[in-house]
Amino acid sequence: MELGNIEKILEKYFEASTTVAEERTLREYFAQDSVAPHLEQYRPMFNYFSIAKEEKYTKQVPLKPRVNYYKWLSVAAAVVLTFGIYFGNEYQESKRLEQEQAQLAYQETKKAFELLAENFSKGTEKVAYLKEFEETKQKIYNNN
Repeated sequence: MELGNIEKILEKYFEASTTVAEERTLREYFAQDSVAPHLEQYRPMFNYFSIAKEEKYTKQVPLKPRVNYYKWLSVAAAVVLTFGIYFGNEYQESKRLEQEQAQLAYQETKKAFELLAENFSKGTEKVAYLKEFEETKQKIYNNN
């Protein structure tokens, strides 16, 4: 192979613009015994790539089955949403019942106070008669 051609391919290699055939040419050139002295520094690199290409990993890799967490997450979200809606409605219903009971208790208390006020008014009318009676009695005693 011509030295000038190898240098051009080497420049293209470092610019990352070589083809697979040109890279094969470089590996073959640096695998020879006669390499130009100024290109000798690249020889270990290309020899390493040739050796590393033939290495194989022989250990068995244990594969764990993938658990689909998204499926379980969506099921859990649906369950939480269902419970939230159910207990939210229960809470709203209990609040509504409490408000109705409070309104009923208020109405009953209002009726009781109205009855008390009515009877109290009757009692004060009688007290006014007593006051008039007392004044008349005092006039009678004072005249005698």
